[in-house]
Amino acid sequence: MSDIQWQKSSYSADGPGNNCVELAHAPDAAILLRENDDPHVIIETSPAALRGLIRGIKTGEFDALAG
Repeated sequence: MSDIQWQKSSYSADGPGNNCVELAHAPDAAILLRENDDPHVIIETSPAALRGLIRGIKTGEFDALAG
């Protein structure tokens, strides 16, 4: 997976303590996610599942889990 081109949000600042989630397209059309402070842990998902997660975050579906 060393040839994967990771992207991070333009909202993420560079420098120490500015960790963020990075995304990449896998050769088999899956979407890969990782946190840049632990780049060896990679989650693979489908585009549809990622869209659902983003939609849920934007609508506040997970706000109750924040404590």
